[in-house]
This record gives sequence, structure tokens and C-alpha cells, in this order.
Amino acid sequence: MAEAAYKTDVQAVDALASAYGDLSKEISKVIVGQNDVVKAVIISLFSNGHSLLVGVPGLAKTLLVSTIAEVLDLDFKRIQFTPDLMPSDITGSQILGENRQFQFTKGPIFSNIVLADEINRTPPKTQAALLEAMQERSVTVSGERHLLPAPFFVLATQNPIEQEGTYPLPEAQLDRFMFNIPLDYPTYEEEITVVKNTTSDNKYELKNIVTAEQILFFQSLIRKIPIADNVLEYAVSLATKTRPKTAKATESVNNYISWGAGPRASQYLVLGAKCHAAINGKYSPDIEDVQAIAKYVLRHRIVRNYKAEAEGITEENVIEGLF
Repeated sequence: MAEAAYKTDVQAVDALASAYGDLSKEISKVIVGQNDVVKAVIISLFSNGHSLLVGVPGLAKTLLVSTIAEVLDLDFKRIQFTPDLMPSDITGSQILGENRQFQFTKGPIFSNIVLADEINRTPPKTQAALLEAMQERSVTVSGERHLLPAPFFVLATQNPIEQEGTYPLPEAQLDRFMFNIPLDYPTYEEEITVVKNTTSDNKYELKNIVTAEQILFFQSLIRKIPIADNVLEYAVSLATKTRPKTAKATESVNNYISWGAGPRASQYLVLGAKCHAAINGKYSPDIEDVQAIAKYVLRHRIVRNYKAEAEGITEENVIEGLF
């Protein structure tokens, strides 16, 4: 058992911080730059949450996910979402076997890390097939419930610029994602390194840094980390401030937001802050840890109104005004 290796929770938190450092170092052999993105993905994984990666094509989203799966020694499957994808293509289906008995054939969702590539390209019926899996860690086929492997982590990608032939994710499904992580273009220097590495015959041997058992232990450890009342109250206050026409709503929220974040945002702010503190060697989160992950948690949980769009006010502008 992973927990048997540590005499105290303090030692375990130190081990988590060390594991994060080793993970980042190993991932950087393949992924150039994108340090904040890598950190956010690892935080959501150790917090037992799912992430939505938003970026234009060619920013190594798929490579990032497969690299993380490799260094974590986890099973990885990629599902390319298309308009003709059916729910059974994700969950699996009942097939008549040789003995004339129906047998369940598992779909690609039965994996530790699932990359849902371009999730907004498939109709709502198929998008909904992910809902139960993400929330309940199980799927139901022909009335029979099948548990998914643990740990289970969905990392979906979305192209923000091409909207033709897409089906925007409904708020109910967006709320299932702990983090919304934007990817930006690499810097000039980073792109030079990327092109050098990808146009030569360099090959990188990646080491397994953390096992599935250790990840499950760290996920449990994050929940045991204590948090001061004032920090917890700050996290909950941040979420409640996003709700227009309520007591804590700011002027900016009342002017530019039509719908605010729900209670799940408060939960993820606290869990994310705990993990952010732990990977930075702290044994309890402070307000700075909440602020460090706030945009990832809140940006996809608030809905701008027409006035905000007309005046060019982004979700990030509103969130920054809450601090």
C-alpha cells in the first residue's frame, strides 16, 4: 500500500511535492513550455477532477495527454469526437456471443485517462454518454451498471475558433469539468526548440514516475489536508460573488454576467487550492493558492450577457475583479 510508505501525513505531502517535481521534469522532455498547463492538468488529476483543454489545433494537446499518461503509468485511450459518433462507440455495447448469450464489450471509456478530442463536434446525445461516466465513475448499458477503472480522468479538448458543425457543451456538462485550461501559442524561443526536436531523429525514453496506486493515495491525501476557516470562506465567497443579483455580487457581475457559478465551483476551489499548496511544499492552503486556480475553476461556470460581449468584457476580466 502506498500509505504504508509514509509515517505521517507531512511526509506524504512532501512525497507529493517531490512527485510533482519529478513529473514536471519528465514531461518537459517531450512538452516544451506550457508549464502552467501541465501544472493545472496534474492538479486536477490529483484532485480527482476532469479538465477541458481549449486551444487552436497544433498546440500539442494530444501529445500532452499521452505524455502525462505515460509518465503516470496509466492506461490511455483517445476518442475522436465526430458528428456520427454514437454513445455505444464510447461506452461499449452488448454483443451476441458464440454461446448465444449477450456479452458486454467495453468501449474506450474503460481506461484510466480518456482524451475526448474535439468534444463539441458530436451531438448532445453522445456528449451525454460522458455525463454519468464523469460524475459516477460508471456507465450503464442495457440496464446493467459497469464500474470504470480507478483512477479515472477525462481530458477533453475544444477548438475555440472553428464553430461550424459544432454542438456547444451545455452548462450541465461543462460543470462536470473541474478546470477549463486555455492553451496559447508557444513563445518564439519555445517554438524554435519544438521545431528542432520534432524535425530530428531524437527519441525520448520516458520513465514511469507515479503508479495508479500512488495516484489514488494522493487523491485521498489531498482531502485530508487541513484548510483554515478564513481560506475556505474566501473560496466560497469567490464563487458566490459570481451570482448576479445576490447579496455578494459585485457591480461588474451584475452588469456583465447572466448566470454565475454553482456550489461545485466552491468545492473545486477548495480542492484545487489544497493540491496547489501541497505541490508547492505547503501543508495548508492560503488565499494565494485559491487565487492561483480560481480562473481555471470559474471561467467556464459563468455566462456573459450581451452587454459584456458588446463591450469586449471577458470572463477573466470579471474574475480578476473578484479578488
